[in-house]
Amino acid sequence: QVQLVESGGGSVQAGGSLRLSCEASGNTASTCMGWFRQAPGKERERVATRNEVSLRDYADSVQGRFTISKDNAKNTLYLQMNSLKPEDTAMYYCAAGPGTGWSRCPGRSYEYNIWGQGTQVTVSS
Repeated sequence: QVQLVESGGGSVQAGGSLRLSCEASGNTASTCMGWFRQAPGKERERVATRNEVSLRDYADSVQGRFTISKDNAKNTLYLQMNSLKPEDTAMYYCAAGPGTGWSRCPGRSYEYNIWGQGTQVTVSS
């Protein structure tokens, strides 16, 4: 059973950068992995996902500012977040789900069955 542990959240001023890490235990070679976020009173939404052949998808709101990547040797997923905005403030969760081969990862949170505990990101103006 895969387990996920996030780290790297924190508080930053608008325009700043953070890098989130998600260390996985277990085999994640054939999975969709991604980052989701949830702000108070809002639904959990996809930020970025990456499938086993490195097809990446981003939310429109983070396109060009965030980058998802994975170090297979370390079995760790990353989210580099640049040009942060106050509206990026949320709890960020790492997730893993069934692989999709050459198809893109699903965007809905209920498609993912393994979740980390979350890491808080707060961006002040």
